Amino acid sequence: MPSSSSSSHLIPTSFSKSWKYDVFMSFRGEDTRKTFVDHLYSALEQQGIYTYKDDETLSRGMPIGRSLLNAIQESRIIVIVFSKNYADSSWCLDALECIIECMDKRGQIVMPVFYDVDPSDVRKQNGKFEEAFAKHESEYKHKVESWRRALVKAGNLSGWVPKDFANGHEAKCIKDIVGKISSRLLKSVNKDLIGIETRLQDLKSKMEIGSGGVRMVGIWGVGGGGKTTLASVAYTEISHQFEAHCILENIRDESRKHGLKKVEKLTETY
Repeated sequence: MPSSSSSSHLIPTSFSKSWKYDVFMSFRGEDTRKTFVDHLYSALEQQGIYTYKDDETLSRGMPIGRSLLNAIQESRIIVIVFSKNYADSSWCLDALECIIECMDKRGQIVMPVFYDVDPSDVRKQNGKFEEAFAKHESEYKHKVESWRRALVKAGNLSGWVPKDFANGHEAKCIKDIVGKISSRLLKSVNKDLIGIETRLQDLKSKMEIGSGGVRMVGIWGVGGGGKTTLASVAYTEISHQFEAHCILENIRDESRKHGLKKVEKLTETY
């Protein structure tokens, strides 16, 4: 990240909204990479949500690479996992500054998770965040104020505090996060699909989710009428409510080419 106190020049003032990733995850690797972040990433991938999770470890003082900045800019939703040592990393703070700027300029959705920290610690830079900034004051004096502003904005966003959610059950918190992300992605897609909301609600009413038992619903219509699109949108919206789920496409063609046994094997991993 350049030495300027603002990263405003990193995000172009004119752009076309094309999202390469559904979700970008920002986190302090030493704190959560093998625990909460790992479980959340797996849950997102299982849901079919294309997620960028940086697995590189940069040395202290190394700037954020252009590829990472591009990934932030090209992600529809950004999840920030704030942990106790998040602010220790100048790299994380540089990324956060870029994330907040993307939120303001590109309209990206930012969802914070306050993992083992209070939102007020992030907003006010208290506790471990205060200790981190005391160290940054000398080495990164030109960046401190912009980092503080980014933390204030992020700390004021509505998010999750896992230790206070469902009596501290992280699995339930992760399930809720994935559900909310799926819902936001669906709403984004629906804006471009004329009439999909009405058709989706009609389909869901026929499925009678929560009524118990097994239900099969068929969608009939002429080719090109949007049957597959409707089924895919319905799957994206409701699949997180079930312990196991999968979607199989082109069953007729696949079964003709490889036989029904091949199709059956595709479901065995779910």
